[in-house]
Amino acid sequence: MDQPAGSPASGEPEQQALFGWAEAAPEQAPHQAFRDSPQARRMLDVREVYAEPAALDSPRGQQIMARLPGVRVTEVDSHWRIPSLHGNDGNIGRWVRIKTETLVLGVKHNLTTRPNGRSADWIAPGPSNGCAMACAYCYVPRRKGFANPITLFTNIEAIVAHVRRHVRAQGPKTEPNQCDPEAWVYDIGENGDCSVDALVCDNTADLIAAFRGLPTAKASFATKFVNPDLLALDPQGRTRVRFSVMPGDDARLLDIRTSPVDERIAAAADFLDAGYEVHFNLSPVVLRPGWQRDWADLLTHLDDVLPARVKEQAAAEIIMLTHNESLHEVNLGWHPRAEEVLWQPEAQETKRSQNGSLNVRYAQDVKRESLRRIQQLLATHAPWLRVRYAF
Repeated sequence: MDQPAGSPASGEPEQQALFGWAEAAPEQAPHQAFRDSPQARRMLDVREVYAEPAALDSPRGQQIMARLPGVRVTEVDSHWRIPSLHGNDGNIGRWVRIKTETLVLGVKHNLTTRPNGRSADWIAPGPSNGCAMACAYCYVPRRKGFANPITLFTNIEAIVAHVRRHVRAQGPKTEPNQCDPEAWVYDIGENGDCSVDALVCDNTADLIAAFRGLPTAKASFATKFVNPDLLALDPQGRTRVRFSVMPGDDARLLDIRTSPVDERIAAAADFLDAGYEVHFNLSPVVLRPGWQRDWADLLTHLDDVLPARVKEQAAAEIIMLTHNESLHEVNLGWHPRAEEVLWQPEAQETKRSQNGSLNVRYAQDVKRESLRRIQQLLATHAPWLRVRYAF
């Protein structure tokens, strides 16, 4: 089986340190964008692009390709149907390498905004699908087969125009809810990570700029990657960043190629000061021996290191693990140790998700008691952290 360069001999995927802060690397020159740094290239070192012709011809597609001189391009009829990527079980052993070295460019034709009511009021048409990170529990690969690199949608002007029309059609929000007391909240990163997308193109910047001019709405996205370039985008309070956090032992096993959890937490104040609303996703909560102790330690750490200005505006989502049998089979091919904690048939039951796929989740009584316990831990160790949504 192929291993990503630098993987330990045991076959366990490497949790790379992504930033020079932990490696004592030379400081970047002030004018250098993070996306041009050696640290960013460790996340994405694109060597092959699959692209729809219309995506290549678009202004955004041309911008992306101008930053990838000499990279091989293969034209495809559809970003969803690439035989050498999707449905090719020979790619399991190259799961992480494909994420690092492959990029797909497409056009998003189905521009719809659908109601959510949980994390956000609405799910906006996303600017991407897939990710360069390799979280072992991620739901996006369940639909894409045996490879899940970033697919960037280059018709960003159409996506932004659609969102603007939808926001204006809602008018002002008249009743507060768990999503936000005043603004309509639009999740702009349901199937990708906007912080990582920003290493490749300006789709994230364009959406943040659009919401800056929409006083009745906010953009929202969850992230496990600290991208300092986002600090310069001037969101003016109209974008909510949700840093996903979990105990360090879980992250080292499951959050492959992400920013270390301590760095996500440490970035919260910088993002708040740059004009973002900053929330936290306690996600996913994975039940295994010692989980309560480790979550208590994490919450204590949040309480110890976050400044008062972050705590005063923070809120949290608690999301219990949902898994999937197809992804379980994929993980057994590249990261079987993760499945020792993710796949627990004795504690899990099947469920039909909102999009119709058949997943597994903790049994209702197990989930109910676990949510109760983590909320008790919050009350004890981080009582300032309001729970906005628990699932």
